[in-house]
Amino acid sequence: MKQKLYTWIEDYLFYPNTFQKLISFLLIPLTFVYMLIIFFKRAMAKEIHLGIPVISIGNIIVGGSGKTPVAIKLASRYENACVILRGYGRASKGLYVVSHNGKILEDVKTAGDEAMLLANSLPNTSVIVSENRVKAIQKAKELGCKIVFLDDGFSKYHIKKFDIVLRPKKEPTNIFCLPSGCYREPKGFYFNADIELKEGRDFHRVITFKKNGVETKLPSKLALITAISKPKRLLEFLPKDTKMISFPDHYSFTKEDIEAICEEYKGFSFITTGKDLVKLNKFKIKDLYLMDLDIKFDENIDFKIMEEYIKSYE
Repeated sequence: MKQKLYTWIEDYLFYPNTFQKLISFLLIPLTFVYMLIIFFKRAMAKEIHLGIPVISIGNIIVGGSGKTPVAIKLASRYENACVILRGYGRASKGLYVVSHNGKILEDVKTAGDEAMLLANSLPNTSVIVSENRVKAIQKAKELGCKIVFLDDGFSKYHIKKFDIVLRPKKEPTNIFCLPSGCYREPKGFYFNADIELKEGRDFHRVITFKKNGVETKLPSKLALITAISKPKRLLEFLPKDTKMISFPDHYSFTKEDIEAICEEYKGFSFITTGKDLVKLNKFKIKDLYLMDLDIKFDENIDFKIMEEYIKSYE
């Protein structure tokens, strides 16, 4: 029942049917209020220069657009880098250094799933979670970091930064801002980006399947376990008859959840994402496969303007 509700909400936000469009139109007055708040925040923001290059990787729709894998891809190119994020879904509050130069200092419960995936994927990078991005950037400087990648930082207007904004491969048919649609900021704000990267045009997801760290082929009887936004997008990479077991974004799986799934899907092998795997590892699920995600940038993308921005701090 809950899975159907989450799917219904995502369909309403991104690709509504006729009934959902009616609800969307009824909520337009609230959307106008929301947009006024956004415009006011942007107009009143005073940029803080923090003395370190800050590369923001963000989007303007709710849910995922590939921010984390793009952050991993870019951060891996630099020495003394730090990735900073809020840490949605974590059990902690405040500032935590999840990893320092690759040494992991916190567990997934404290760090959150995205931060732990970043820490595991970047063996030479630091990762910090904090609701206060300014304090986190200052902490990164204390740790000796020379460049910061700010995950989901486009709306942090008060921070002087270089904005990379990601655009989804399939554009939502619902063009409204919250709560009428999926946009956190007006669609026209794409023009405020320093670089706009569209999936399918400027970058592609490269998926390999692994079991116990070894690349392998998938079995035919397969069920996907995931707690990411817009989980149906994963199905295009999986066999046609794959079953999908989805939970809310950043959900913390329980022992009862996994026992119920294993009971219902006896005889199935399971597959999950890297973000989910950091939370599922402790349950020792048999026949668990990983969708290992990498990002491939189009060779025509010119990051020269970003490199010039970084060099301006040297």
